Amino acid sequence: MSTSRVYARPVAHANRAAEVESRRSHAAIPVAIVVVAIGAYLGRYSVLLPALLGLVLLGSGGSFLSSRLNPLSPHFYLTRKPSWAAIGTVFVGALVLLAGAYAMWVHGFGPVVPRL
Repeated sequence: MSTSRVYARPVAHANRAAEVESRRSHAAIPVAIVVVAIGAYLGRYSVLLPALLGLVLLGSGGSFLSSRLNPLSPHFYLTRKPSWAAIGTVFVGALVLLAGAYAMWVHGFGPVVPRL
């Protein structure tokens, strides 16, 4: 008498990408948009201010790529990694601010040193 054993195949997680994405945070997206808007507004007073905010966003994006530490507070540890969309938004915001500061400087739109 022959007996056959039927083994259950392991169930593959079809929603694995959704699970990984849900563990990532999108909180940096609105912050980057607000920083870009503030930098564009402050460009009226000095070309250096949007450039400085662009460098801050560039450093923040680099920090998001390298670790979970918040670059603005060294004692704060993020519980979830930033999403790729959030990291991309931070980098694009930095490039927009830096390009905007350069364009303002070239075209003489705003003063380099704030006027009193």
